[in-house]
Amino acid sequence: MSTKQSEIKIHVEVDENNVPESLHWSAEDGGVRHAQSKAMMLSLWDSQKQETLRIDLWTKDMPVDEMKVFFHQTLVAMSDTFYRATDDEKMMETMKDFCDYFAEKLELKKD
Repeated sequence: MSTKQSEIKIHVEVDENNVPESLHWSAEDGGVRHAQSKAMMLSLWDSQKQETLRIDLWTKDMPVDEMKVFFHQTLVAMSDTFYRATDDEKMMETMKDFCDYFAEKLELKKD
């Protein structure tokens, strides 16, 4: 049986204090080449240690208002992913309620 490999690359340029100045990523199988980003959150599960490993980076020119939207959209996406992974609709709805509360408190949604 042959297996296929896929690679995702993240390129980070940092200043003299190791603060990210630019982020670029590539996923050639997905048609993405050297795309620019201002923030990223990557979570990996270490099954042996039963813990999450994380890389959270953002560039020094990432505006706070955009960071708030980024967090909100990430939380909404995590709710959807949680449902797909667990089929737990009740908890997904609870998570979505929190996302609505989060957006309301940050005044992200205009009613």
